[in-house]
Amino acid sequence: MTKKVLQILENDARTTPEQIATMTGMSEAEVNNIIEEAEKDRTIVKYRTMIDWTRAGEEEALALIEVRLKPQMEVGFDAIAERIYRFPQVRSAYLVSGAYDLAVLVAGKTVHEVSTFVIEKLAPLDGVQGTITHFMLKRYKEDGEIFLTGEGDKRLPLTM
Repeated sequence: MTKKVLQILENDARTTPEQIATMTGMSEAEVNNIIEEAEKDRTIVKYRTMIDWTRAGEEEALALIEVRLKPQMEVGFDAIAERIYRFPQVRSAYLVSGAYDLAVLVAGKTVHEVSTFVIEKLAPLDGVQGTITHFMLKRYKEDGEIFLTGEGDKRLPLTM
């Protein structure tokens, strides 16, 4: 049942323990215990609200940056990855396979702000061997949520 509680919260963090209890057939006390334990052991890392800042009238520049790293003795990529993900501009950081080692999602108010971060903070770090920056031009879907509304499904119907 723990998995079901976590799935409900992942889908909508505003779901109350009372609502979860009704949905799962558990008692509210059981749901509260599961949530408290998951928060304590960091299974639940954060409750999050996703905002479409464009609709709120705020500009935001997002970039996906591929970073090639030089691994360090005995710690591999972890130490340099930590230095990178601790910057406030970094929203997400992932160790990846392929031509680059780290995929980093960076946010700023403008493209210039993101570019300045890459040029002045990220690229000069010891252990960073190269970067490729991809600016996000339009957000269609994130974390399972579609951002375009009222436009309907414009895909052609599948016919046999």
